[in-house]
Amino acid sequence: MPTGEPAGSGPTARRMVLGSQLRRLREAKGISREDAGYAIRGSGSKISRVELGRVSFKERDVADLLTLYGVTDQSDRDIFLTLVRESNQPGWWQRYNDLMPHWFQDFVGLEESASRIQTYEVQFIPGLLQTEDYARAVMLRGRPDAPPEEIDRRVNLRMQRQRLLASPQAPRLWAVIEEACIHRQMGGRKVLRDQLEHLLDLTKMSNISLQILPFELGGSAAETPFTLLRFAEPELPDIVYLEHLCGALYLDKTDEVEVYNKAAHRLVVEAETPEQTRRTISKVLKSL
Repeated sequence: MPTGEPAGSGPTARRMVLGSQLRRLREAKGISREDAGYAIRGSGSKISRVELGRVSFKERDVADLLTLYGVTDQSDRDIFLTLVRESNQPGWWQRYNDLMPHWFQDFVGLEESASRIQTYEVQFIPGLLQTEDYARAVMLRGRPDAPPEEIDRRVNLRMQRQRLLASPQAPRLWAVIEEACIHRQMGGRKVLRDQLEHLLDLTKMSNISLQILPFELGGSAAETPFTLLRFAEPELPDIVYLEHLCGALYLDKTDEVEVYNKAAHRLVVEAETPEQTRRTISKVLKSL
């Protein structure tokens, strides 16, 4: 039966938990995806999307699946159907839908629900650690022709995302960045100086660790930026997020995630320690 409120309690996590529970019920009854799809006037591929939490749920469909899977106790059915309603509630980021492609909406929802976020960046300070002025400079670099009001809303979205780091259920954030990130003067010298001071303040928080990968290494254990999301809810798999110019990839297969787990571990070992990183940032600050 449903295990209750998932860690992070975001709608994206709820969908994934509910989908996982429906998959277990189906498999326990030995029912194929195709047969389950037929029962809700759909297909096997629709059941696959439902079980992965990739689509919103319809109460009628879930009710029909529960009947097919032999869940007849009304109190048990009510728990499932309540979770359906909660999973369909819009996240706070929905008001930015016109700015975000669908693949990034998924990421924001998963980020909101994660218990641990590991990220590796090669060009810029990670978005969750950026100041408002630094974020604005990054946005303008990527969208030089965008109207000011669009840039403002994009910056506001990024600032809203950062609130999770100070929330009661704040995730553990572990970031490794290339040394070039703390030298690249996005927005000019003052913007970079304020950004570095902000990093020093953030790294005093117990749930945030920052490490710099020094120039002299000449390369890293990972060729491209990535983010590894982990969840306290045992039913949710680790997910690797890879962004590219035309979209993003989400990897959740065990063998693929393990490659990035190993890369993340090597990055942490190769990089400066968090305390060394603070000293390096302070040294760069003095030079500015």
